Amino acid sequence: MAHHKSAIRQERRSLRRAAVNKQNKSAIRSQVKKVREAIKNKDAEGARKLLPETFSVIDKTIKKRTVHASKGARYKSRLSLQVAKITPKPSK
Repeated sequence: MAHHKSAIRQERRSLRRAAVNKQNKSAIRSQVKKVREAIKNKDAEGARKLLPETFSVIDKTIKKRTVHASKGARYKSRLSLQVAKITPKPSK
């Protein structure tokens, strides 16, 4: 347990930040799960509609430094590749 005033304040701050980070990580996981569910069900239209919203959540989480930029980029890359695989190619 912290004894100094500054250490006590830091403890409170770290608990608040941990709660915010947990909330952000939960949001990103939920959104990615929705997209993966649409991909699993071969719902190309639904997955394409969810993708921009998911990218937005990922970008916001990166901006808040809850998730590292590389991890966010990896999520976005893999999800877009998976959506592209189930999307039918336009005929020429």
